[in-house]
Amino acid sequence: MLPLDCAQPFLPEREQDFFSALPPRAAVFLLEPRHPGALPYLGKTANLRRRMERLLSGPASPSRSLNLRTFAGQLRYRLTGSAFEQDLTLYALARRFFPQRYRELLRLRRPVLLKVNLRNPYPRCSVTRRLAADGGFYFGPFASRRAADRFAAEFLDLFKIRRCQIRIRRDPSFPGCIYSEMKMCLAPCFAGCTDADYQAEVERVLAFLSSRGQSLAAALEQERDAASLSLEFERAAALHRRLERVEAVLRGLPELVAPLPALHAVILQRAAAENSVLLFPLVRAELAPPVSLDFAALAGQPRSAEQLLREQLGALPAATPPQESATAVPDPAALTVRADHLSLLARWYYAQPRQGEIVFAAQQWPYRSILRACARLLRPSSGPGPTPPTIPSGA
Repeated sequence: MLPLDCAQPFLPEREQDFFSALPPRAAVFLLEPRHPGALPYLGKTANLRRRMERLLSGPASPSRSLNLRTFAGQLRYRLTGSAFEQDLTLYALARRFFPQRYRELLRLRRPVLLKVNLRNPYPRCSVTRRLAADGGFYFGPFASRRAADRFAAEFLDLFKIRRCQIRIRRDPSFPGCIYSEMKMCLAPCFAGCTDADYQAEVERVLAFLSSRGQSLAAALEQERDAASLSLEFERAAALHRRLERVEAVLRGLPELVAPLPALHAVILQRAAAENSVLLFPLVRAELAPPVSLDFAALAGQPRSAEQLLREQLGALPAATPPQESATAVPDPAALTVRADHLSLLARWYYAQPRQGEIVFAAQQWPYRSILRACARLLRPSSGPGPTPPTIPSGA
């Protein structure tokens, strides 16, 4: 996805020429061993020249610091313009060279998601870090398990699906749980509802999550307005209070959190080259190959930046195709990659401070919004660099 596009052989007797040829800039690097069969040394740095001097210079005195002078045969590297680009490049290389322990090397934790297990006859919603090809409905990623637990507890108060983990037997002699006693569950455990009633409530939950709460909010607004027109003011006030509860639940929901097949966005980062931006399309919760926009080069071309964006992003779906629902089972081979990409995305999105921009997509790619984000990203106040050129919109 992001190749190491620079290479330089390392010869100890010509180390000064080697070091002086390296730029003192942020990069991801790979030190290839002299001996075949040995594993390479992979890393990232904010200053490539200084890091190589530390790793490859002859020690002036005995030291316990890591020295790879006798190990390294060639240096391959990629200059990077952002921490997100560094992490994504490092991830691709670590997964290639260290497939069994790349998560440990990168300290990559699995994403935190909400899951509705639709294979169970009586589905419930739970917090999970495991993304599986089980036909479940997945919603996320959240910043932490605590954040997911808090949102789940708040939004489930609006519905009556079960929260227990017991095996449902529909036994009328079963005493039930605290939620059924408080009328917060339809109580399928002691046949307190029909199967059709419970499935209808599950569909309401799925609609709530799929629309990020808008399905329930719109229904309550319609009922409240109808009650007001019918002069049922007490009922209208109760519906209004319920609507306020829904709005309170949704108020702190991050924009990144969505059903995974419907999670589409573009992450924008400054590139290593001047007046350039790297665009990372996110399609169905998975990162696609990046798109590079060099505005200095575009200034001398007859086509606009928007035309280039349409050519590069037009082939990528910006919305879930009609034939794929939010509960479709993805290819099991792609689940690991999707989970890793979600982990990298969540690490960047919830970082404080967050560098770069993100533009979410719905029915189509918002090209004008993407170009405005590029302009904000290239402003001198967003980081070192020259004054950016005017970005043509193609209008």
